[in-house]
Amino acid sequence: MSQTIPATDNPVTMPHPLKEFWKYFSENKGAVVGLYFIVLAILTAVFANVLAPHNPFDQFRDAILQPPCWMDGGSLKFILGTDDVGRCILSRLIHGARLSLFVGCIVVTISLATGIVLGITSGYFGGYYEVCIMRLMDIMLALPSLLLAMAIVAILGPSLRNAILAIAIVVLPHYVRLTRASVMSEKNLDYVTASRICGASAFRMMFIVILPNCMAPLIVQATLGFSTAILDAAALGFLGMGAQPPTPEWGAMLANALQFIQRAWWVVTFPGLTILLTVLAFNLAGDGLRDAMDPKMKR
Repeated sequence: MSQTIPATDNPVTMPHPLKEFWKYFSENKGAVVGLYFIVLAILTAVFANVLAPHNPFDQFRDAILQPPCWMDGGSLKFILGTDDVGRCILSRLIHGARLSLFVGCIVVTISLATGIVLGITSGYFGGYYEVCIMRLMDIMLALPSLLLAMAIVAILGPSLRNAILAIAIVVLPHYVRLTRASVMSEKNLDYVTASRICGASAFRMMFIVILPNCMAPLIVQATLGFSTAILDAAALGFLGMGAQPPTPEWGAMLANALQFIQRAWWVVTFPGLTILLTVLAFNLAGDGLRDAMDPKMKR
């Protein structure tokens, strides 16, 4: 005897993609904390001129190496103290956030765009072109990233612009290899074959048909690339090859204060903690983004 399935008055509705994404992202508490810190850093960078209590270049000769406000000899005028020439550390950290986030944004934009073009063309066309591109990327990966960046800056000259270019070149192989791997796994699927049979051009096949289905791992890599760019920029600034004094850059602040580490610990500690927390926040957010965008991680 056949059974009939009763009709339901409440049809099943699919959740909105953004709600579903936030559901899986918010399960990672560390990623949520990292996201909040990133938002705070962005707001600090945008409103740096309003939030900073002093001009980052002003020198207060009567307050050289003044300790933070909660220590003996400190003042509420300089909450985190001053450096060796009497500049407010808090103001320089706030303006340094603007510079560091700018470096990360420019580096990720340049390396991601170039990596997508090289990776998708090499994976789609193949042949000698693919061999040349991938062997060049292998050579770049075989060299220590910081040493390669230092060599590029040494050739071009120490400056923030050249440091950004050097970091973008150093991280480029990661985007090229990731894009190529995604294209290799997608280009033989049925929807790509159907588009090819319909007469789609090579440009349309690469950038309209295949690329949107390869963006999830690239977005995750770009998020993690922010932390790499900020860390490498700070390292080059510490070595004197990035932003030049008196620019308020976190790595340069560490380099200038290294000789005062024993008598004025705050001059070194606060820039170091700022770099640590910012890089950690981007790494945590990148992990949560990976979990939320990977179908295999979803229950």
